[in-house]
Amino acid sequence: MLNQLQNTLQRNQLRQNVLNWLENHVSAPRIKHILRTEQMAESLAMEYGLDVHKASVAALMHDLAKYFSSEKLLNMAEANGLTIDPVLAAHPHLLHADVSAIVAKEEFGIDDPQILQAIANHTLGSPQMDSLSCIIYLADTLEPGRGHSTELDGLRQLSYNNLAKAVWRTSDYSLKYLLEQERLIHPRTIATRNWFLQEATKSNLTVLSEI
Repeated sequence: MLNQLQNTLQRNQLRQNVLNWLENHVSAPRIKHILRTEQMAESLAMEYGLDVHKASVAALMHDLAKYFSSEKLLNMAEANGLTIDPVLAAHPHLLHADVSAIVAKEEFGIDDPQILQAIANHTLGSPQMDSLSCIIYLADTLEPGRGHSTELDGLRQLSYNNLAKAVWRTSDYSLKYLLEQERLIHPRTIATRNWFLQEATKSNLTVLSEI
């Protein structure tokens, strides 16, 4: 009982420390987005029987580096051995997910590889990413503050029914936006979409192959 109380106090203190840090490093609207992402991530974690605390921590820290300058993002990425490909060099902002994981480790002592990966994967995704990474990826894109449409509401509902299919369809949603905006698309985004499409349709393909 005492250990449980100590864990709760430590978790509450960590959360408050992160919120205090965010107040000095990101905008007020961004904090609201982060808190909505946290709420959706916790809800998805409960739905899929995942560790709710891990989901909370990953969501709360997913945008730590959101407002870092391009120079700072590139410098931190290079100092930590991250590969800077042509797309990342052209748009260093895409590094904010990976750099947020670095900040989570250095600033807040987060050493759980699963949490760090979930933070790092939340923007570009990653083929074969685990369920925690999937729910942070989905919560970041689909939290209620992102707006409401038939497509978005359908993706939110799908998130609670089939993680792999939700990641695939949400990747498609993001890709359509990037194409409409004539933005560069990182290869990892496409690889993520393709892997989860195959994963989501695997059972259907197996059935068809047996006919």
